Amino acid sequence: MAEGKVEDANWPLPKFYFEVDLGDKLKNVAFQEVSGMDKEVQIIEYRHSNSKLFSTIKMPGIAKYGNVTMKRGVFVKDNTFWDWMAEITMNTIERRTVIIRLLDEQGKVTMQWTLNNAWPTKITSTDLKSDGNEVAVDSLEIAYEQLIIANA
Repeated sequence: MAEGKVEDANWPLPKFYFEVDLGDKLKNVAFQEVSGMDKEVQIIEYRHSNSKLFSTIKMPGIAKYGNVTMKRGVFVKDNTFWDWMAEITMNTIERRTVIIRLLDEQGKVTMQWTLNNAWPTKITSTDLKSDGNEVAVDSLEIAYEQLIIANA
């Protein structure tokens, strides 16, 4: 039996160490949370006219992507989200490639999610409470047209 090292074991990846690039201008933006990276394929039901089976055949249809939600702390003189959202005017927006990288303990990329043709659809500003002691957090919702997942 071979000796097993901790490095050789197949362990699930921890998800707390990640970085996000919001296009060419905004590299390594710090976020508290990123969620909603999903893809769904619609189902097309079809029945051939002379099929002996009295049921439909299910085939894959058009792919559909959900919106990604990103949350981060509010910083003084940082209007990054709001500036990107302000660029939207009557069906025109600078679509960007957003890259989300999951990192290992040494800071090397282990997985990468690439969101193509991404643009902001919603910003939710922090709530304000006079009796609270939480950090102010903004939430950005991004629509995208393609999701590519790569392992390092």
